[in-house]
Amino acid sequence: MDYAALIDHTILAPQATKEQVKQLCGEAMEYGFHSVCVNSSFVYYCAQLLKDSHIKVCTVIGFPLGAMSTAGKVAEAEQAMADGASELDMVIHVGMIKSGDWEYVKQDISSVVEAARGKAAVKVILETCLLTEQEKTQACRVCRECGADFVKTSTGFSKGGATAEDVALMRRTVGPEMGVKASGGIRSLEDAKAMVEAGANRLGTSSGAAIVKAQE
Repeated sequence: MDYAALIDHTILAPQATKEQVKQLCGEAMEYGFHSVCVNSSFVYYCAQLLKDSHIKVCTVIGFPLGAMSTAGKVAEAEQAMADGASELDMVIHVGMIKSGDWEYVKQDISSVVEAARGKAAVKVILETCLLTEQEKTQACRVCRECGADFVKTSTGFSKGGATAEDVALMRRTVGPEMGVKASGGIRSLEDAKAMVEAGANRLGTSSGAAIVKAQE
């Protein structure tokens, strides 16, 4: 298993500096990660640093709360793609799930998926630590219906991160064709193995270098 190829090498802290983002891109090239995942203001900078590599630029949309308006999410997505992002990790609207307003949730996801069609992959962050098992299952179904490319566990900014149990539930629900990204609290090779064994085919982590070194 080539774990490096599964990793979205991530820095999303509000205090992240340009120097730290530059270091992130350097590590991604050194270790052969799938992408770097940064806040949208850093997309253009990363795209320039990585333009001669195969490393993709991933960014987050409506992050970390998911409560931004749909129009705001679409605008952020469109600007990020114009700046060079080819993967968009959008946060689902947890409050609308809790309200039972699944039509809003569908429209929110569909709008970003439609904006990204043919230009970028869309991963929908469920923030599983805030949802019931029934809500997680329904959210996965909605993401699949809307044409999202991946479901993703967590932002890493709420009260919990990825668990193997949630990854397994998500994989069972979306089936083998759709992507499942585990993110939040993946810090070791053992964590990475557990997520992949549960069904994840992408890993979001800021500990990619440590994971790859442990594998070596």
